[in-house]
Amino acid sequence: MIKIKPLTEEQILISLDRLTRFKEPEVKYLRVFKDLIINNLIIPKYKKSDLDIMGFNELKQYVEEIFKTSAIYHKYSSDEDYTINQKLFEYEDSTFNIDEEVKVLVKNKINYKSFIHLIKEDSSINLRWLKHITDQKSQEELRKNFGLKYPIKEVIISEGITEEILLPEFGKLCNCDFNKKGIHVISAGGKNQVVKLFYKLSKSLRIPIYVLMDKDAKENYNEIKPRLRDFDRVHLIKCGEFEDALSVDLIKKTLSYELNNISTIELECVNQQIGMVKILEEIFKHRGMHEFKKSEFAHMIQKNLNSEEDLSSEIIDIIREIEETLSSRKVMVDN
Repeated sequence: MIKIKPLTEEQILISLDRLTRFKEPEVKYLRVFKDLIINNLIIPKYKKSDLDIMGFNELKQYVEEIFKTSAIYHKYSSDEDYTINQKLFEYEDSTFNIDEEVKVLVKNKINYKSFIHLIKEDSSINLRWLKHITDQKSQEELRKNFGLKYPIKEVIISEGITEEILLPEFGKLCNCDFNKKGIHVISAGGKNQVVKLFYKLSKSLRIPIYVLMDKDAKENYNEIKPRLRDFDRVHLIKCGEFEDALSVDLIKKTLSYELNNISTIELECVNQQIGMVKILEEIFKHRGMHEFKKSEFAHMIQKNLNSEEDLSSEIIDIIREIEETLSSRKVMVDN
């Protein structure tokens, strides 16, 4: 006997969102499946420790039943069309190294088509991709036509949040739309974390990784170097931190716009060779503002971008290298 508590519409969307994020399939599927079984399977009742030793096929079957029961409860139409499931499997299998046991989880019969109508145009980008996943003959066409980033074809690992916010914006100015090309940026949170994340992703991913690190990360680069695959690439910023690679004129323009009546003396300080973050911290402190935060300043920069002329030569070089890294993988696959 099985007794199930149907998922609410909100829970359905949350589950679909978590299942389609860019994350290692084994990690995300097991986490979502176990949460659903613990919270929505009433009889039989399992503890997390029980699920940790349960076979993947049994886990999958319980989750399929939870979604099926929920669809019936909400009176959603269901014609047992699993085209979406096949598209999802093809994507995961082409992006990640998946062993046969994990494929059991990915090759499920969750009837995604029954729940597609719940996804709105302001939903997360991965959910919007799921909604349109069967609209085109190929997933490549889907990504290019809708600009929904998936299927992801290249990962950029950066040290900080500034890069995560600004690199996609810089890409657009250089005619390299990250969403249309399938480029995904991840902020690791420091150069040591970059190394750990690269070790992890280089083992699990089948797509190129572009690593962007500050000038002082040479030792970290040496740790990464032996594990670089033929189509991976590392760029050490020549002038220091990522903020140092930003155009001085762009920073001045941003400060003038965001900080009313900023003085000429303050703007001239931007030219000093003591590190851009240090300069910005001093300007914010001098004006009696809150503590300088890189993420907030990145959003300020974002609002003041107009054309490729706002970018420094090194930033343009970085965007070109990112494109080349993407192309190198394609060439290897084609050959």
